Amino acid sequence: MNKAQSAAVDCDKAATLLESLTGLVIQAGQAILAVNRSAMSVTGKSDGSPVTEADLAADHIIVEGLARLAPRISLLSEERVHLATPPYKDSFFLIDPLDGTKEFVAGRNEFTVNVALVTHGVPLLGIVGAPALGLIWRGIVGKGAERLTLQGDTVAQAEPIRTRACPPRGAPWTVAVSRSHGDARTEAFIDERGGAVRAVLGSAVKFGRVAEGGVDIYPRLSPTSEWDVAAGHAVVVAAGGKVTDSKGSPLHFGLGREDFLVPEFIAWGDPAAAL
Repeated sequence: MNKAQSAAVDCDKAATLLESLTGLVIQAGQAILAVNRSAMSVTGKSDGSPVTEADLAADHIIVEGLARLAPRISLLSEERVHLATPPYKDSFFLIDPLDGTKEFVAGRNEFTVNVALVTHGVPLLGIVGAPALGLIWRGIVGKGAERLTLQGDTVAQAEPIRTRACPPRGAPWTVAVSRSHGDARTEAFIDERGGAVRAVLGSAVKFGRVAEGGVDIYPRLSPTSEWDVAAGHAVVVAAGGKVTDSKGSPLHFGLGREDFLVPEFIAWGDPAAAL
């Protein structure tokens, strides 16, 4: 999709896409679950990260679906980054077809399908599907967020979610931390919150747990990719939280940062607690 074809999308237009986009996430999740992890091939990208047939199957479903649903809106997928034409100044879809491939390859269930709609550099809509957990977190900024419980490829329950207030003075924070990507700066930040309880989780599930009020904060003070962050960013903000860098400044996406890296971020359940 050429950047010249990009079109700006507001909240109302995003709402009309939400159910169809959720359907694509569910289909992609089912395709991932259908892959035999014990027999699949795993190859490495230039950055050392793994890619599997499950990543590619999910990417195909989402990209082909978006071409039908919203052909005028540009897209950027992790698996098609070589086709990217930044900057994306209006609206574009930012996709991670399988976030947490390391978790998937290791046989764990905390991997996700992430789809975000970004407008003017800011995530407006986000869907984070965790197919092996039977859960989807989704939201539109300004319109709220919800968690869907799935039975196979069918939504069995939908409930509104909201982030929680930060702990009272002296009470421990519950902090989402990565199982696969620890770093010294993040650990030091957590240690500053004495007695913090670490909730070890994989992939964008961490954003979902912040959005539903299960944990207080999710910091990552080392680089990650825009497609790992955007969908969860939208869900957390839609649920009442805030996402900033370590200085309290907002994040921006799709504007041509080298390798589409996010240098650092903190997802705060309580905006009042943000730096």
